[in-house]
Amino acid sequence: MTLCQLRVAPWLEQYIMKFSLASVFLIFTILSFSQEKSAKPYLSIPVIDLDKEISRQVVVDREDGQYLGHTTTALLDDGKTILIVYPKGHGRGEIVYKKSFDGGLTWSERLPVPESWKTSKEVPTLFRVTDPKGIKRIIMFSGLYPARIAVSEDDGVSWSGLNMAGDWGGIVVMGTMVPLKTGKGHYMALFHDDLRFFTSDGQTKFSEDVKANPQRLFTLYKTFSYDGGLNWSFPEAILSRRDINLCEPGAIRSPNGKQIAVLLRENARRQNSQIIFSSDEGKTWSDPRPLLNELNGDRHVLKYTPDGRILVVFRDISPASFSADTGSPTAGDWAGWVGTWKDLVKGNAGQYRIRFKDNTDGWDCCYPGVELLPDGTFVVTTYGHWEKDKEPYILSIRFKVEELDRKLKIK
Repeated sequence: MTLCQLRVAPWLEQYIMKFSLASVFLIFTILSFSQEKSAKPYLSIPVIDLDKEISRQVVVDREDGQYLGHTTTALLDDGKTILIVYPKGHGRGEIVYKKSFDGGLTWSERLPVPESWKTSKEVPTLFRVTDPKGIKRIIMFSGLYPARIAVSEDDGVSWSGLNMAGDWGGIVVMGTMVPLKTGKGHYMALFHDDLRFFTSDGQTKFSEDVKANPQRLFTLYKTFSYDGGLNWSFPEAILSRRDINLCEPGAIRSPNGKQIAVLLRENARRQNSQIIFSSDEGKTWSDPRPLLNELNGDRHVLKYTPDGRILVVFRDISPASFSADTGSPTAGDWAGWVGTWKDLVKGNAGQYRIRFKDNTDGWDCCYPGVELLPDGTFVVTTYGHWEKDKEPYILSIRFKVEELDRKLKIK
């Protein structure tokens, strides 16, 4: 005879039922508590919050009711003049140009620019270049199709109009640029596209592709210049994938100059941001590898600190697998990371994260300019929704890494 076949008194049956329910509830509570206690935090390093440190903040530009967007900057040889460009609109629109003559403490009014700059379709990007004869220039790109370029021969005093860089285009052209060791005036630049803007008929190709494929195709491109950035080779694909959408490259060389690392946004939000390496001046590349949560985000811009560490500035974004409760504590904000080259190579978490500013929109901020002044001051500048329900504007923040170290008592 089984237990189920036993007859018991009604009062005993009720007691057994109550005891069983209580036991189930107790076990469920213990399991839930255990899971909560064992859940790993999203970040394993401390976060330094500069959001409320108003004395560090300088408003570069603001216009009531006007979206001011994605910035890039360039520091001149005098160590104090900074140029900045950004669009009047989200990732496209008339390009605004300003200067600071005192290392970002104050900024000029909007400066006159060629008429064609009003026709920009994309995020403008600035780069300082030197040709094989030693002539220095500043170049500015504007993407989509066709990619266009403007040139200054006099440190940004005057500029050419936007002219075709080639019979090709892409998104955030150029995302990053690296001087090469193959010769004087040699450069490699990287950008991405999703079929829409690489060719003149890209929109048609894209429409046909999305009908046949549930996942979009993202391609990371490289292009080379051998005359100091004036002319560029037809872009070559580094990688092309649908499972992860890699884009917005940010490059840095190893301390010994022998390797190039590129951090990449993962736009599908299926995986973490990724990193690739080249040991042959961009000819070949390693397979992408996921970064740790500490470097998850978009539009990474990297620069060495005076003591040889690396500062990375980016938009903090968690993959879709993380909820608001389990993702980054600074998700959607203007973020930074301080670590070493070894951390990038070994996949270590780094030393600490930074929240530069709370972005009230949730995600729309931070295509940053990052400049290092001769006295060790970093000037980081970007756009964001810094006030709730207001259009984004351009803000600059100043700091030295040793100031941040002291907050954590790092020697």
